[in-house]
Amino acid sequence: MIKLLGFLQKTLWIVVGLVVCLVVIFPVPAIAATTSTNVEIVNIDLGNTANELKFVPNELKLVVGNRYKLVLNNPSPQKHYFTAKDFADNSWTQKVEAGKVEIKGAINELELKPGATAEWVLIPEKSGTYSLRCPIPGHTEAGMTGKIIITAE
Repeated sequence: MIKLLGFLQKTLWIVVGLVVCLVVIFPVPAIAATTSTNVEIVNIDLGNTANELKFVPNELKLVVGNRYKLVLNNPSPQKHYFTAKDFADNSWTQKVEAGKVEIKGAINELELKPGATAEWVLIPEKSGTYSLRCPIPGHTEAGMTGKIIITAE
């Protein structure tokens, strides 16, 4: 019995040692902190009721590792896209919610029909300045552009 207890104790220490080594070699990314209820809400309009082709605001400032809920609203009489592929590729999307639909996984762009609202919950992972645009023909050229600035702190 004493030998069995000694064996189990040694085995337990070996397992603990392996887990510690794995955590050191393969650290859990900061995304694991997404269980936090802290979320900063950022409201963004795609166009307006006067049918002007612009994002309001057209410049977003976010911080790496913080959790955001982008509330996208299209008050205009025509559809618009929120396209920021490089930003999306360098962010972790928790979910996108629109109406009674919740989408999870990689997101590249969102299309909002007139009067639509969508919520995109995400965490930026890499600092940089990313382009935002509406790729509908004529919209980018008319000024429906912006930038998303992600800082390390």
